Amino acid sequence: MTPPPPGPVCTGASTAAGRPAPHAAYPSFTSYVRARGPVLLRTARSLTANPSDAEDLLQTALAKTFVAWERIEDHRALDGYVRRALLNTRTSQWRKRKVDEFACEELPEPAGLPEPDPAERQALHDAMWRAVMKLPDRQRAMVVLRYYEDLSEAQTAEVLGVSVGTVKSAVSRALGKLREDPELSPVR
Repeated sequence: MTPPPPGPVCTGASTAAGRPAPHAAYPSFTSYVRARGPVLLRTARSLTANPSDAEDLLQTALAKTFVAWERIEDHRALDGYVRRALLNTRTSQWRKRKVDEFACEELPEPAGLPEPDPAERQALHDAMWRAVMKLPDRQRAMVVLRYYEDLSEAQTAEVLGVSVGTVKSAVSRALGKLREDPELSPVR
């Protein structure tokens, strides 16, 4: 540990001009904290989001000020000294903040579903097309427009020149036939 620097920690303009420092402004550290505590707490709150953290921050800065109390010549500069201690302490806390990520051998994310085999995916695609091709022309057209072309029921009805109710009922019957198709049974 290094020894404290010799001489004053904080000198004001009055000392620099040759006038003596007014120690009588705050005769004790306790009187200073009682007089200026609320103002300093507002400063600490502006530096943190949590009021409890602000109180801790001010407590730490005041502890540093207490240690240097005898070395501070101009007590009119105490607010500046404490504000600087607040900023330095907050900066140190920010730099030393706890990191919530830890390296580990096993990933915490759950394993997703395994990617299907491309050959199986292609076989399913082919089976689906064969099942769709077995549908009557009108139902096939509606299923293709609704699910492959992603048109709404109203758009499908407009394209085919039928009512929306006709599209709903025809698509419902077509999906029922697809559910019953033996080639698509592994999908269910």
